[in-house]
Amino acid sequence: MDSGRKAIKALAREASLLPQEELLQAKKGQAELTIGIPAETSLQEKRVALVPEAVALLVAHGHQVLVETQAGAEAQFSDNDYSESGARIVYDRRQVFQANIVLKVEPPSLEEVELMGMRQTLISALQLSIQHDGLLEALSAKKATAIAWDFVQNENGIQPLVRAMGEIAGNTSILLAGELMASNSGQGNMLGGVSGVRPSEVVILGAGTVGEYATRSALGLGASVKVFDNSVHRLIRLQNAVGQRLWTSTLQPSVLEEALRTADVAIGAVRGSGPRAPMLVSEPMIAGMRERSIVVDVSIDRGGVFETSRLTSHERPTFIECGVIHYCVPNIPSRVSRTASKALSNIFAPMLLGVAGEGGVVPAIKDHNLIATGVYMFNGTLTHEEIAAERNLPWKPLDLLAAAI
Repeated sequence: MDSGRKAIKALAREASLLPQEELLQAKKGQAELTIGIPAETSLQEKRVALVPEAVALLVAHGHQVLVETQAGAEAQFSDNDYSESGARIVYDRRQVFQANIVLKVEPPSLEEVELMGMRQTLISALQLSIQHDGLLEALSAKKATAIAWDFVQNENGIQPLVRAMGEIAGNTSILLAGELMASNSGQGNMLGGVSGVRPSEVVILGAGTVGEYATRSALGLGASVKVFDNSVHRLIRLQNAVGQRLWTSTLQPSVLEEALRTADVAIGAVRGSGPRAPMLVSEPMIAGMRERSIVVDVSIDRGGVFETSRLTSHERPTFIECGVIHYCVPNIPSRVSRTASKALSNIFAPMLLGVAGEGGVVPAIKDHNLIATGVYMFNGTLTHEEIAAERNLPWKPLDLLAAAI
């Protein structure tokens, strides 16, 4: 009996030394995507989700891109630019919204949702505070899978699309302030500094992405910069990011009021954690600022951080209150629509190629692709707990729904 066991063990040992077949994961099928790019109809929205270069990249990988006529006109991209890149120019708006994936910058209107078919994928901003009433219910009725690009996070917890728009808003806010300072209605001064002349003083509220890039631009022009934020960690991170010592402070009203008295420019770049940005600067503080100084309220899309702020438009961007020039246009990146469109497109195109490489939207979500972090509705079922709580709607976990398919 023992000899038999020894023989079996010897055979097993010999078999283990023989060449073995390698087990490889089966390659996922490459999905062919049909992507619809409608013209944006929201007020003051001039961006487009994909630029012609990104369209050419997607078409080269075998995907079809439908672009509504004049979709890129406000960003200075013509129909011919898109056609030469391989896009199909569509004159019937319904056709664009019948694509498997509808890619937009702004949230859709109820009329646009009506144009969609069943079980399509929508990629757009969410912007719950300005969303149309009944939009979530309309998307649910269409059994749509909806992805908010302003929710998408990478493996480091960074929101790449939001950060890109923040960089643009921060840089542009300083450029706008410089234009207003030098204008006839302003002080006639240059924003920055030259030898022998007092440098401009810029107060920045917020040390996030917008605040960081506003700081970089102001320092680059030679201005004296003071940054306020309630997070000491963000203030330290900002100093490390710009590579030099800065005048920084937590948000103490008396210190802030003193800084504003001598400021030439104040930038509001605080979003806060709630649906509305915190009110940090009172009307008396504004009244104490220099005559014809400049306020740029980047946070105006969430109510603004200055008490005297009120919504303005790109056509009539400024007003004067308490002797101070206010610029309170929401969606500042749309002012530089071509640059902003390229920044969005540089992230959207690789993201879509990643979805195709996973075999489509559903496999990508199941495989925890980048887009999975932005999903707030899956096949008509709300999957985001906070949105459901705010709108008093039922929801289910995304992992549970995806596992059932």
